[in-house]
Amino acid sequence: MITKQRIAGKLLQYMNHQISLTELVDWSENAILTGNFEEGVEATIRTALGTLAAADAEGFGLLWEDCEFIMNELGYQIKVDAALVA
Repeated sequence: MITKQRIAGKLLQYMNHQISLTELVDWSENAILTGNFEEGVEATIRTALGTLAAADAEGFGLLWEDCEFIMNELGYQIKVDAALVA
């Protein structure tokens, strides 16, 4: 089942460089085809998946603001933490 939590987890994996944009797009496209969405929030899920699935199309992309908006729509707030590397 595709839930808001599952989408947020995949998006966080992408944002943390654990999966590539191609992997995120492929996952999103497959999730849309599955059509087994969390009950009561289908519209939110379809919108989020549609945005992610189109992220590799010319003229679209996936900006920080897009990620933040999707996470907010899914009920999450992004917090940034930085650590010095070197």
